[in-house]
Amino acid sequence: MNFMMTFHYYVCKRRFRCSGLRLLWEVEHLKIEEARQMYNVQIRTCNTKQNELSRKRQELEEKIKKTEKGATLYKNEAAVLELQYEALDKKRQEYQDYMEQLMEQWCVEANKESAKQQGEAMEEQAREMRKIMIVARRLMHGDKVPAKDEQKLMEFDPKLYAMAKNAGALAKLQKRKEHKSLWDEEELKENVNVTEKVNNMEAFADGPQVVDVEDTLAQATEMMPQMDVSFE
Repeated sequence: MNFMMTFHYYVCKRRFRCSGLRLLWEVEHLKIEEARQMYNVQIRTCNTKQNELSRKRQELEEKIKKTEKGATLYKNEAAVLELQYEALDKKRQEYQDYMEQLMEQWCVEANKESAKQQGEAMEEQAREMRKIMIVARRLMHGDKVPAKDEQKLMEFDPKLYAMAKNAGALAKLQKRKEHKSLWDEEELKENVNVTEKVNNMEAFADGPQVVDVEDTLAQATEMMPQMDVSFE
């Protein structure tokens, strides 16, 4: 008999689906700001869990070195940790790819809205906004930007700044690009309030399915052949 049950429950335009023991979020028709907030949380959650798994791998490596035939004794445990880390990294990248596309949409829509509100007077604002988005993308990729540029982004949109910094923290350790400032000494002109209007536009597409981080780990281990895994 099939005991799988599916039900739909709508709250704040988020659809929750219970399939067996797993709770999945299927995201539908979110506004740009709603999507930014939701996936920023998911990215941070994945990052936290990946850091935890990294510490466990390091601890296990030390245990293997200190134990006779440690590589054999702890082979299964090491394999599980590796599978779990890779599964989380794949899911995090899925979230981040969507976030980058969302940022591109935000930039395009903001430029359109700026052009509608004011003609030539808004051209300078559009240039400033493009600079802002360039700084945000650089931060998302873990690049180094001048403190002045970070300050410009933070003053323009604190939420976008926080999202970019959080995403940048996930960048794998590698040689980071270092950029010169996009601004001379001139100050950013007073912003016409385009941000709020663009934030409330609908996201370009439904985002990737949001899966609880513990379920992602469980699914990763299910792919392994049955074996005796000992976690001491």
